Amino acid sequence: MDNNLKTRDGFKSKWGFILACIGSAVGMGNIWRFPIMVSTYGGMTFLIPYIIFVTLIGSTGVISEMALGRSAEAGPVGAFGKCTELRWKNRKLGEIIGLIPVIGSLALAIGYTCVMGWIFKYTFLSLSGGLYAMGQDMDVIGGTFGQTASAFGANIWIVVAVLASFAIMVMGVSGGIEKANKIMMPLLFILFVGLGIYIFTLPGAANGYKYIFTVNPEGLKDPKVWIFAFGQAFFSLSVAGNGTVIYGSYLPKNESIPSSARNVAVFDTIAALLAAFVIIPAMATANAPLDTGGPGLMFIFLVNVFNGMAVGRIVGIIFYVCVLFAGVSSIINLYETPVAYLQEKFDFSRPIATTTIHIIGCIVAIFIQAIVSGWMDVVSIYICPLGAALAGIMFLWIAGKDYALSAVNQGNGKEIGGWYYPLAKYVYVTAAIIALIAGAMLGGIG
Repeated sequence: MDNNLKTRDGFKSKWGFILACIGSAVGMGNIWRFPIMVSTYGGMTFLIPYIIFVTLIGSTGVISEMALGRSAEAGPVGAFGKCTELRWKNRKLGEIIGLIPVIGSLALAIGYTCVMGWIFKYTFLSLSGGLYAMGQDMDVIGGTFGQTASAFGANIWIVVAVLASFAIMVMGVSGGIEKANKIMMPLLFILFVGLGIYIFTLPGAANGYKYIFTVNPEGLKDPKVWIFAFGQAFFSLSVAGNGTVIYGSYLPKNESIPSSARNVAVFDTIAALLAAFVIIPAMATANAPLDTGGPGLMFIFLVNVFNGMAVGRIVGIIFYVCVLFAGVSSIINLYETPVAYLQEKFDFSRPIATTTIHIIGCIVAIFIQAIVSGWMDVVSIYICPLGAALAGIMFLWIAGKDYALSAVNQGNGKEIGGWYYPLAKYVYVTAAIIALIAGAMLGGIG
């Protein structure tokens, strides 16, 4: 074992790694966007192509990024550098290109920090009774969120969000990230299931379930359904050449990557479905149209719906705690890539790297509150799919077939099927490029 392996932190268990990856994938896209997509594009009519694309991306892109990170024992800068070194004996070229997903991860983390500030505030308000006290007065509910999501409107809560992320990350990969996700992810699923069971018992909820399980054959002919289903799957699985790569770099050599990727795809889909099974029937009980996604759904319309329920205060508490767990697990993954970069490239200690990145994140997040929506759009539309495409190209095209298959098969009980490499090299990489182009043309697809 070399010195790098002796000193490098990493996940101590297979399920610790899987839960951390699930945590990175389960985020706001699952909660405030997925139910809207299901509602807008016809329930099962949307779910059919969505599941097809989750299967495709999970069995190609997720596997590739995990294997790329583990084989290089590094984040995107080191991993890309290794690929170009193998092909052209030029490590510097890959390292320069690898900065793109690192910057993308930091930029997305900063935008996410603003959102986490809102989530911490609303979790506090749900626990204190402040949310329930608003009743169903939409002027008060809307005004509260308007003030929160304005310039310098959530400064204190952004600091709280940063401190929460810092507290977990400063303890390291196994001592912080792994342990936190082992607590948060099971609780998130348990609480969401409990919430779903309660919503199921409410009058009118059946209409929501009926809609979810409706298939419109004509709708399946609509290209938009397939484009947005693809976008939702692509971004939900967190393939961006950063978070999955760095988490993969912490995975022990004896663990099966195809098995881990499959579990991540399955549980991420379950989380998204649970959110849909809670939100769509809940909106149906109030005869509320589900045509508003994003923050408006989570911080305005659902507050109104929950407050109209008999045990609305409890429902609100459970829901926002779930959202908090989903958000925290995602933000620590986003911050991990730049933190690891400082450790790998500049020999920063874990505490110094974590402190530096979180100070940057906190300051910038406070100042971009008024433009956070546009900030997130730029990052998600352009930088994230570009990072995914670059990671796929580096691993599958530049490093080459022998290296890629060796990396994927390491720790696997049997060799991956012959389908993987051509599907990943040609179909997945092309799909990542399409995600970039389609997102730019349509103003975002995920």
